[in-house]
Amino acid sequence: MKVLVINAGSSSLKYQLIDMDSEKVLAKGNCERIGQEGAFIGFKAPDGTKIERKTEMVNHTQAFEAVKDALLDPQYGAIKDLSEVSAIGHRVVQGGSYFNKSVLVTDDVIKKIEELAPLAPLHNPAHIQGINACTKVFGKDVPQVVVFDTAFHQTMPEKAYMFAIPYKYYEKYGIRRYGFHGTSHRYVSQKMAELMGKNIEDTKIITCHIGNGSSITAIKGGKVIDTSMGLTPLGGFMMGTRSGSLDPSVITFIAEKENVSAEEMLKILNKESGLLGVSGVSSDDRDVCAAEQQGNHRAHLAHEMLYYQIAKTIGSYYVALGGCDAIVFTAGIGENQPQLRETVCDYISCLGVEMDKEFNKKAKCGVTGTLSTPNSKIRVELIATNEELVIARDTKEIVEAL
Repeated sequence: MKVLVINAGSSSLKYQLIDMDSEKVLAKGNCERIGQEGAFIGFKAPDGTKIERKTEMVNHTQAFEAVKDALLDPQYGAIKDLSEVSAIGHRVVQGGSYFNKSVLVTDDVIKKIEELAPLAPLHNPAHIQGINACTKVFGKDVPQVVVFDTAFHQTMPEKAYMFAIPYKYYEKYGIRRYGFHGTSHRYVSQKMAELMGKNIEDTKIITCHIGNGSSITAIKGGKVIDTSMGLTPLGGFMMGTRSGSLDPSVITFIAEKENVSAEEMLKILNKESGLLGVSGVSSDDRDVCAAEQQGNHRAHLAHEMLYYQIAKTIGSYYVALGGCDAIVFTAGIGENQPQLRETVCDYISCLGVEMDKEFNKKAKCGVTGTLSTPNSKIRVELIATNEELVIARDTKEIVEAL
């Protein structure tokens, strides 16, 4: 079975074609600047050749046409006919309280994703466009599955997901903690249990998905008991351009002093804060690292804040779990920033964490493994996440059960 995995954004579309017999990636690529000038598709051919083509992509349907052309390309394509694609799996950011697992796409499912759009206005409408575009290009006979970022977090107890605001707002609008990056947290926690040779039901794991968007999750017995992101991906600790959680009065104070609207305030908190806002350099951690090495105080401060906030979150989840067997670092920064991992582990050495600092320095650019020493009371692991594989596996399981 060949599964096409789709991650549709408002102006982008990432894809992977995976052969589920071997779980080998046959093709992958990204459509950028959909609906804008200069739209293009970049993709890798089966032999690893990188191709980039400029093409008109007014909407997601045209983007899927570009994906189809890339997959069927006589020279660089991975398949000879679209009929080779058995199913399509979509990443959907917000599934609310409706969905605690992946599901087959139906009219009712699409309707519910639309209903949840106010909770993820930048994402859910784009996902629906992606699903509809897929139907137009591949036809109604190819089954489609949706895999929700929020589903893995639906095991959280009320005490963890409720906010201390009037309860009526939860009843009327569903305002609560939902959490995100669920497919990543699910993948690395299951992988960690395998590496420890334990049933996941017998584990207490803290997973740290650190990238431009970041979240940390406490997982007990394979089930989420708490996670750092909230109603939206803006909650939690500071990220590339996101502020993370704040004293709400900071928001009203700035809004009043600067005379900005709620929409403008959200733009400041989502697009102009975090590493970018504090450092004044960039949202890309590599640029912040370079500036810090050159003696830039604000870049150094941004990193100090980030490391401290990550360590505090891990510490709080150690308490929530009643101990911890393993801590996992994953995602772009988590997998490639040794200084972040070392500093965070120094903070939590009081919990019995002892790091193999020499191996940690080498662990980046695809190098993964155990970051802690044999004497460490908590195992610390670097695992490369694979959200696309989770989506493909769920899609295969659901379609085969039809």
